[in-house]
Amino acid sequence: MPASTTLKLPDDLKRRIAPLAKSSGKTPHAWMIEALEMHTVLAERRKAFVADALAAEVEAERIGEVYPAEAVHRYIRARAAGRKIKRPKAAKL
Repeated sequence: MPASTTLKLPDDLKRRIAPLAKSSGKTPHAWMIEALEMHTVLAERRKAFVADALAAEVEAERIGEVYPAEAVHRYIRARAAGRKIKRPKAAKL
């Protein structure tokens, strides 16, 4: 069941939202709900991305090997250009 809440918007923001909501065929309320949902999803994705990056860092430290970024970039550019190239070799940390 939806929970009710109150938002106190600055007058300027309220004036900016109204025409945007209207041009999208929504009420200001529906437009704000959609905006909050989108912002929530983006924040959740960002949080998951950071958690994944931190886990990858721990895994790299555990394994003790990494691929130098320059070598990976060179490999990807060559492959994208259709050239054959040896895969980069992992380096010790």
